Amino acid sequence: MKTRVVFLGSKPIGYQCLDYLIRHQEDLQFEVTGVRTQLRKEFSTTQDLGKLAEAAGIPLFSSLDQLPECDLIYSVQHHELLKASHIAKASKITVNLHLAPLPEYRGCNQFSFALLDQAAEFGATIHTIDTRIDHGEILFETRFPIPPDCWVADLYRITEAKAFALFRESLPDLLQGHYTRTPQSAFTARSSSLHFRNEIQTLKCIDLNDSREKIERILRAVSMPGFESPYCMVNGEKIYFDKEYKT
Repeated sequence: MKTRVVFLGSKPIGYQCLDYLIRHQEDLQFEVTGVRTQLRKEFSTTQDLGKLAEAAGIPLFSSLDQLPECDLIYSVQHHELLKASHIAKASKITVNLHLAPLPEYRGCNQFSFALLDQAAEFGATIHTIDTRIDHGEILFETRFPIPPDCWVADLYRITEAKAFALFRESLPDLLQGHYTRTPQSAFTARSSSLHFRNEIQTLKCIDLNDSREKIERILRAVSMPGFESPYCMVNGEKIYFDKEYKT
């Protein structure tokens, strides 16, 4: 009997992963039995996971409460936290591809905070899902150095490529149950943080009294195409800093 996989995801990396799953169902002996997604127009208007699923004849679910019984739930940039009842729908395992190293950067806007922290390395992690944010056991991970003077959009692209490679390379082992579950608490030498979506808005307001180094670091960390640019306040008005991106 084929392994039944339910996919939850969004953004370009979610589209890449779902497309890969659909194309490799036969050779890896599994079946995608359901998809839940949300179109994120900040990232792409053409990579629609819903249309991709519909073209492949895969059911779409508008609510997590509609998830069917399955063997594996795979989340990639899904927009909603799973409850215990949702996790229990998977008889074998429920996992998430997190675009950051764990436990150092849990939650949202992890790329920005790594740059603000002047972190030397970054990464991507596949971990089990529990009811806490990015808290489950680590199954697979990859790490790499952050380039000097890196901008957040560049770190995002690098991480996206590394994460997709990790997704592809680990998928056969994940399906066959060939992995070791390592609690994040076992990595005692690693730091830990948790960031929420609304934190980034405060960071985007630049204080011109800060040092040049700090201002430049904040600009590199929060200037993400598709989202509000960083700004300073002049006479009660927002004055934006816009980076010119070469194509």
